[in-house]
Amino acid sequence: MMPKGRLFIVGTPIGHLEDITLRALKVLKEVEAIACEDTRQTIKLLNAYGLKKKLISYFHPKENQKIPEILALLKQGKDVALVSDAGMPGISDPGFPLIREAISQQIEVIPIPGPSAVTTALAASGLPTHRFVFLGFPPVKKGSLKNLLLELKEEKGTMIFFLPARRLKNFLELAAEVFGERRAVVARELTKLHEEFIRGTLSGLPGQLNEEKLRGECTILIEGKLKQ
Repeated sequence: MMPKGRLFIVGTPIGHLEDITLRALKVLKEVEAIACEDTRQTIKLLNAYGLKKKLISYFHPKENQKIPEILALLKQGKDVALVSDAGMPGISDPGFPLIREAISQQIEVIPIPGPSAVTTALAASGLPTHRFVFLGFPPVKKGSLKNLLLELKEEKGTMIFFLPARRLKNFLELAAEVFGERRAVVARELTKLHEEFIRGTLSGLPGQLNEEKLRGECTILIEGKLKQ
């Protein structure tokens, strides 16, 4: 019986293209194909390092449609790399359904560590790092968002969210209403030319934001409940 291929989960730069490991480059060079979130983004990385590979577009919400094609390659003994536009696949990015299915098919899944906006922002935030909870993209609707924040009111670890810049101000105002006066940090453009950490309090941060400069996605960190 032909041995199955391996699925490599490859962390890629979240901004600066030099933030990629030698091992990640070796894997991308040697695999049969790369399943990627957006071929236009992945091709920039490959071009920067002179790599040419078959790309399979694997993006939300059409992830499940591509799983059979990727599994077929793996079952033929071909190795496949899974990447997202930035950071580690599956962490608020496409990847989980494919990884779960590969495991169920007894295909070896190998993680190749790389950058993560979560740990990058946390390390430089100045907020406690010994305990944290990653919450990804919170609900859009105000009622659902408020319910989530109320559930987190007693959380003692630093809370980390991803948010589109356009929703940032409303989110901070609602968080201040629920949590009260806590330290918070907005991290934007991580590892890029205009990287910025805006540190302050939940009530004070909205006034520090230059909404004309805010673009794309931001990482928001909120201090957990302090011991009484």
